[in-house]
Amino acid sequence: LGLLFLFSLLLACGEPAQDDLIDVFDPTPFTLQLEGFSEPQLPADNPLTYEGILLGRMLFYDPMLSGNNTQSCSSCHNQLDGFSDPRRFSPGIEGIEGTRQAMPIVNLAWHSNGFFWDGRSTTLREQALEPIQDPIEMNASLEEVISKLEGEDIYRQAFFDAFGSDRIDSERIAMALEQFMLSVTSNESKYDQYLAGNYTLTESEERGKVLFESEYNPFFPETSGADCAHCHSGINFENDKYMNNGLDLDQNHIDLGFEVFTGNVADRAKFKVPTLRNIEYTAPYMHDGRFQTLEQVIDHYDHGIQTSNTVDPTVLYTQDTGLQLSPQDKEDLINFLKCLSDPSFLENPAYRSPF
Repeated sequence: LGLLFLFSLLLACGEPAQDDLIDVFDPTPFTLQLEGFSEPQLPADNPLTYEGILLGRMLFYDPMLSGNNTQSCSSCHNQLDGFSDPRRFSPGIEGIEGTRQAMPIVNLAWHSNGFFWDGRSTTLREQALEPIQDPIEMNASLEEVISKLEGEDIYRQAFFDAFGSDRIDSERIAMALEQFMLSVTSNESKYDQYLAGNYTLTESEERGKVLFESEYNPFFPETSGADCAHCHSGINFENDKYMNNGLDLDQNHIDLGFEVFTGNVADRAKFKVPTLRNIEYTAPYMHDGRFQTLEQVIDHYDHGIQTSNTVDPTVLYTQDTGLQLSPQDKEDLINFLKCLSDPSFLENPAYRSPF
């Protein structure tokens, strides 16, 4: 609501003239805390403020950041789709498709191992500028984006409000986008209500939770689980690792994944383990969007693991017998995964377009 008020104030004042900017710099600190989550490790040189987050939100939704003014960050990260893209591969402004599925934006303040599927950006501000400049995505130069923003008085005011002067440069654009993306959080799912003692899991959801958390044990099938928590653990349901989950044989590795960033062949076909929060909303799944449904994802882990030199041993351990999940097991597991859905996240006005 605070962000909406600030933006409304800017509009109510009209577009200030070149020499008529509001010159009182008084940013309002924004505290990022989520019930059940640890304190996030935020960048010390980019403290969150309502004004910085508002500027980042404006930039996130503004197609001026693309070369032909037709595409914004939100074009591939749609709030109603959990800030992901329902398309397998997102097309850029020239109609060229990428080769990876757009990762969801949520709870990024609790990610400490880089960004993108291959981890090539160590900070969100580095990540924020790449799609803008990528010729198959937004295909713009930073110089032309800066020039367009400098021509808009409302942006000159917004940069002043966020940073204390109306100077617009690529560093400030990146820092503002970083602030907004760090502010995008979700913790109002059934699971969160369950942890707070305000929701009782159904019998199927409870059984799915047990399957999710229990290890695979081929010797005692009656107590064997789906072994999901090895990779999707903790309050954010991810493990800050890059892993090969057995999608392809060695000869079929088209995308080298984490190896592209590290240069280490031991990291071939490893990809960032994503959060499972709001997984119901973020299909298709995997780095290449090959699975359209949660049922297909579970079937992969149940009986579709492929052997390669870098596949994770935990995943490979299940290859011979599969997870031996019954149809009821799979239904219960999916019912638990849907407990991680946060409908309010899709409608939160603080994350909508401010325009």
